[in-house]
Amino acid sequence: MGRVSQAQAQENRRRVVDTASRLFREQGTHISVADLMKAAGLTHGAFYKQFASKEALVDEATTHAFDELARRHATGLERYDGRRDAAQRALIDAYLSVEHRDDAADGCPVAALATDVARGGEDREARRVYAEGVADFAAFLTSDGDEGADGIARLCLLFGALVLSRATKGSALSEEILAAAHAALTEAR
Repeated sequence: MGRVSQAQAQENRRRVVDTASRLFREQGTHISVADLMKAAGLTHGAFYKQFASKEALVDEATTHAFDELARRHATGLERYDGRRDAAQRALIDAYLSVEHRDDAADGCPVAALATDVARGGEDREARRVYAEGVADFAAFLTSDGDEGADGIARLCLLFGALVLSRATKGSALSEEILAAAHAALTEAR
C-alpha cells in the first residue's frame, strides 16, 4: 500500500481526533487504540504515524471537545443577538434534556471527561485544557455584573444533574433530577 498524501494524512488525523473526542466522551479514555482506529475507519498501525502516544491523542481530543463547546456558546450568543440571559436559558434547556443525557458522545466534555481527567496526571495538557474549559463555561453562565461565583454554582448544578441523570437512566429518578435542576436554574431568574 502506498503512502498517503499530506492532505490525506491531515484529513486522517482530523478524523481520528474527532472520533476520539466523541468516543472518549461516550466510553471514556480507556477505549483501546485498535477500537478507536476501527471506529475512525483506519488501521491500528496508522495511529502511530499520527500520534506519539495515546496520551497525546487524549490531550488533542480534549482540546477538540472544548473547542466545540466554545463554538456552541458563541453560536448561542449570536443566535440571541448577544443577549446572554437568553443564550444561557437555551443552554440550560438543552443541557438538562433527555436528549443530551442520552447523547454523551456529542455532549458536554465537562461531564463526560471529568473522571478520566481527574485520574490523569496533574501535568497533563488534557488537565490544563479541562480546567480552562470549565472556567470558560462558568464564565458563560455568570450573570451580568456578577463576579463569577454564580456561574460556577450554575455549572456545578448542570454538571451534577447530568451525571446523576445518566447514572440513574432507566429509572423515574433520572428525569426527576433533570426537571429539578432545570427548575432550580430557571425559576429564580
